[in-house]
Parts: sequence; structure tokens; C-alpha cells
Amino acid sequence: MWGQAQKPKSDKGKKVARLDEIFSKFIRKRDTMAGYGRCISCDAILTFDSCDCGHYVNRKHMSTRFDEFNCNAQCRSCNRFDEGNIQGYRRGLIKKIGLKSTDMLEIKKHNLCQLSLVELDLLIAHYKKKYKELMDMDKAKKLSSKA
Repeated sequence: MWGQAQKPKSDKGKKVARLDEIFSKFIRKRDTMAGYGRCISCDAILTFDSCDCGHYVNRKHMSTRFDEFNCNAQCRSCNRFDEGNIQGYRRGLIKKIGLKSTDMLEIKKHNLCQLSLVELDLLIAHYKKKYKELMDMDKAKKLSSKA
């Protein structure tokens, strides 16, 4: 109801939110390493700060929520206001990973997946490391271009 305090998140909810945050940074950096990237759905030019981590299969499906094939840089217009522009996303995804892998994501969404606290901690550490590696690569590339 209006004015009522929200129920505090559980430890698991907090870890999922933290993993969402770091995984989103990793995906957006991965897809904009050249300084810019393209929206998977509409091909608009994006920067790291101007894009979202869009999901082909909805985030409610935990089996694909943190799947690197399922998540790609997407413009905010497609992701937030065009319900993911799913037809454009599918076309872009087939172009990027192929029809077979795209179809596998659609099958994989039906798998039951309940991540434990330990698994969430491991995924958080894993994607922090991968994000840091991308940031270090980007920094080194910028330094070498100045030399």
C-alpha cells in the first residue's frame, strides 16, 4: 500500500541484486569495448553509459538470467519502452550467435534453477574479475593509443 515501508530484501535477494549490478556492467562493457557498441535489437549506436543490459529471455527465468548469450547491450528505448523489441532482439541474436544457440536459450528458460548463496557469491566474484579484466584491457588500449 501507499506509504508502507517495503519489506527488506533477504540475503539471497541482496546477492541477486548485487550480481545483477556487476553482471550488467560486465555485459555493457563487453559490448562497448570499442568505445561504442550497437543495440542488439535496433542497431543504434551505444556507449557504456547510454545502454542497458537487455535480456532475450526475461529475467524472471533464473536459468538464463546470467547467461552471457542471453544478455546483450541494448538501447534504453528498446529495453525499457519497447518491451525489449523482442523481434529485433531475436534477429540480432541469430546474427550474433546463430539460430541453434538462440533456440537453445528458448529451451533453457524452462530449466529449473535455484542458485544457492555460495553459488551467488562465486558468480559475483567471477563477474567482478571479468569486468576488471575488461576495464584493464580498455585502460591499456587507451594508454597505448596515446603513445
